[in-house]
Amino acid sequence: MYIIVGLGNPGREYKYTRHNTGFEVIDKLAYDYNINVNKSRFNGICGEGIIEGEKVMLLKPLTYMNLSGNCVGAAVSFYKLPLDKLIVCCDDINLPVGHIRIRKQGSDGGQKGLRSIIERLGSEAFTRVRVGIGEKPVRMDLKDWVLSHFMQEEGEAIVKGITDAGEAVKMILKGDVNGAMGLYNKKIRTKEND
Repeated sequence: MYIIVGLGNPGREYKYTRHNTGFEVIDKLAYDYNINVNKSRFNGICGEGIIEGEKVMLLKPLTYMNLSGNCVGAAVSFYKLPLDKLIVCCDDINLPVGHIRIRKQGSDGGQKGLRSIIERLGSEAFTRVRVGIGEKPVRMDLKDWVLSHFMQEEGEAIVKGITDAGEAVKMILKGDVNGAMGLYNKKIRTKEND
């Protein structure tokens, strides 16, 4: 079994904000594979189904971003899940809107949900699929930026990014994480070096 996690914040006021891009990837996969993500477990909501022949749990932590590790750690511990069966989808301010980057392991890149998961698991050795939400404007507070909504002109790019992230997850489930990295990772300059 794989656990596919999408990071975000619970509550109507955070829906469709930049920081909730991970939730949107989970919603896309749930829609594509008719998986109901409506069971309360591990301080999150989840649903189980089959994607590309693999049994999966789609999981959205309801602990708020900075405590995502509490939910993910509880699920990983309960299932005694090997970390190579954990895929985390999240937003990334170091990537242009809609670009995605896949890593088999690495730093949190400043993403506080990833940081919480790494701290709770005591390891960076899990796959992450990051979706670009754009760099913070110079005079804007980071919190205000990640909790803002996408502008109309960004709509097409973020929809493509969420779709590409879902397609990348499907490739990873087929055992082709390297192929997914080769296909989707963009040759662009970022602030991160992982």
